[in-house]
Amino acid sequence: MILKQPPKPGSVYVPYEEREGNESIVYFTRDLSPEGICKVYERVNAMIGGKVAIKLHTGEPHGPNIIPSAWVKVFMERELPDATIVETNTFYDGDRYTTEQHRRTLEVNGWTSFTTVDITDEEGTVMLPVKGGKWFTEMSVGSHLPNYDSLVALTHFKGHTMGGFGGSNKNLGIGCADGRIGKGMIHAKNGDDWGVVEEELMEKISESTKATVDYFGKHITFVNVLRNISVSCDCEGVDAEPVVTPNIGILASVDILAADQASVDLLHALKAEHGKAMLERISSRHGYRQLSYMKELGMGNDRYFLIDVDNGDRRITPADAVEGVVDFQG
Repeated sequence: MILKQPPKPGSVYVPYEEREGNESIVYFTRDLSPEGICKVYERVNAMIGGKVAIKLHTGEPHGPNIIPSAWVKVFMERELPDATIVETNTFYDGDRYTTEQHRRTLEVNGWTSFTTVDITDEEGTVMLPVKGGKWFTEMSVGSHLPNYDSLVALTHFKGHTMGGFGGSNKNLGIGCADGRIGKGMIHAKNGDDWGVVEEELMEKISESTKATVDYFGKHITFVNVLRNISVSCDCEGVDAEPVVTPNIGILASVDILAADQASVDLLHALKAEHGKAMLERISSRHGYRQLSYMKELGMGNDRYFLIDVDNGDRRITPADAVEGVVDFQG
């Protein structure tokens, strides 16, 4: 009998050569623009149809680092003209805590100028099963979420105060959980609304994500935009820490783990001085546990083929992808 080694702590990065299992495909472009989003999305959209939801972080008022609403407008017009952006209210008291406050913030940030946003927990919640979890058997999400046939996770990849990094996993795990029950299930512990940290938090976020991913099955896909990468989440709005990480590009995959793992690997491929702040943030919050736990839950592969769509679909390494990056904000 061969005993599996226990997973490394979430403070420890696992290099590619130490990973095992199958490989997924991750598409990459350096083109940080609406056209770039379209370019990679078209490679991973085969199973997106019917009534489509787009889950993205619409941001706190005047948030400087979110995916620009103007970019999303062009993307939707070209690729998903009938889709709906979906959001949920926040667990913390702020400008998106109630539906009324949230709608004012959506207007401030330009979303209502071209589309409607479905705040999915506006009219209550519904429980989705969590298969194989150790913390949850079900997760509370906005009651409108099951109204959709497909979901596109359009994620601004960045840091996070509690999670280390915010990729597709955080976008769905926190972003689809409703503002009171679901987010409380993830964060609260022993009567403390914000008692869960490090390994447990990463695992709970991932189990929440699994509920949504399993619900949509093959009808879900993931796009990570690596631009304006601060160690802060977009939930910090104008108080976010300065951007000290270069703009890198856009990734897309039908495998959520591969998309987030590739995003983290790109950070590790940067020059040491360019990746330092983000890597310290991920390690100090045990953020790598998001990746290893998604793998344990069977949510995808941490090994992948990185395909450069800018250069004839050539297979490249993360080092190839970040070679020569110089822009830090845009």
